Amino acid sequence: MNGSTTADPWSERRGDGRTTVRPHDTRSPYERDRARLIHSAAFRRLQAKTQVLGIAEGDFHRTRLTHSMEVAQIARGLVLQLEATGGADGADLPSQELIESVAFAHDLGHPPFGHGGEVALNYAMRGDAGGFEGNGQSLRLLARLESYEDPGGLDLTRRTLLGILKYPRPYAELRREADPPAVERFTQLRAAGWKPPKCYLDTESDVVDWLLAPLSASDRHRFRELAAAPAPAAHGKTRHKSFDATLMELADDVAYGVHDFEDGVALGLIGRDAAWEAVFRDVDRAWAGWVGLDLDGRLADDLFRPRHEGGRRKKAIGALVHAMIASVRVERLPEFDAPIVAFRARLEDPARRLLDALQALVVTHVIRLQSVQSLEYRGQYMVLSLFEALESEPERLLSDSFLPSWRAAQTAAERKRVICDYVAGMTDEYATRMFERLFVPRQGTAFQRM
Repeated sequence: MNGSTTADPWSERRGDGRTTVRPHDTRSPYERDRARLIHSAAFRRLQAKTQVLGIAEGDFHRTRLTHSMEVAQIARGLVLQLEATGGADGADLPSQELIESVAFAHDLGHPPFGHGGEVALNYAMRGDAGGFEGNGQSLRLLARLESYEDPGGLDLTRRTLLGILKYPRPYAELRREADPPAVERFTQLRAAGWKPPKCYLDTESDVVDWLLAPLSASDRHRFRELAAAPAPAAHGKTRHKSFDATLMELADDVAYGVHDFEDGVALGLIGRDAAWEAVFRDVDRAWAGWVGLDLDGRLADDLFRPRHEGGRRKKAIGALVHAMIASVRVERLPEFDAPIVAFRARLEDPARRLLDALQALVVTHVIRLQSVQSLEYRGQYMVLSLFEALESEPERLLSDSFLPSWRAAQTAAERKRVICDYVAGMTDEYATRMFERLFVPRQGTAFQRM
């Protein structure tokens, strides 16, 4: 079908024989996926994209790149744990190279300025334009936009792409029945009204059909089941993910809950106050003893030590991550036939409750801070302003690398999608420089590189 040396359909690529195969290349298909991802422009751009706190706010906290690397490390740990304990009996555990590839790829489609950029692009692509969602853009980027095979994006294996497909239904089938009215000015846009459904984009429906082709008809039907149908004011939600996607999502949750919590503590945003003490008191002590969390000893002391004693905090954070990894379990859904969709990874209940509590601390004490929300609002405004300018004068303002695609587009929705792809790929700094060049007097010159 595509130059693969194995009959395994999950290691096949969409390249249909065009994919590069070099003599004496001894790497597995998933090792090649990992190499393509690490050397891609989209992966490098993650170093300048917001994770929780803005890139310009300091050089200590996580970016999308360091977050993705931590997700990969935790995902490796989950696989190693299941291998060592035999906890995935019957499941086809991913290789280390495969799970790293899925982790490296999972956030590639997220736009500049975090959720503010995502909301802005979803609003800009409202109506018949097809909307925007960061996870969906990751699949689009990997399958179409990133330069390796033409066409075909990075031309990754089917199993790697399936691993990042967290939500196996398209935007049009999950969007709520009615959008809020459009605003007169971008400053009036309320983010809560324009959060997108968790989905893939309709433009990648053919890619998803190819991804799911090895499954039986009954497995394909069940895999697309909804947990909640769209309602007048609420998006629909999908129910299932592949086994690899559940491992990646679990690693993502741990990285967000534990490492973003660490950033909040190190920056003085989360203190040893009543909120933390409540979390500490509610930890299941029998489970904590089993995973080696010293609740009555130095855990809290070490977590909240002064910055110059950061080594102790690192050990405490490591203990929390280990507790989560040691608590991974695998369950089988009997309604599925294919192992890749029949198994899912989850955390034991005590670990999940602690992780949820840590994530809640991050939301309350970091994400919802007025100072953080104001930066997200600013990013939202900048992205909307850039999109409007590019749409009004694409021949003058659109990047030379995107202009041929815009000219070849057949419909208004296709032209909007090209502009959306351009803006979504910007780093925070690139978007800021472009905004300043267009809208801020005395900022930017004709010779300043973007």
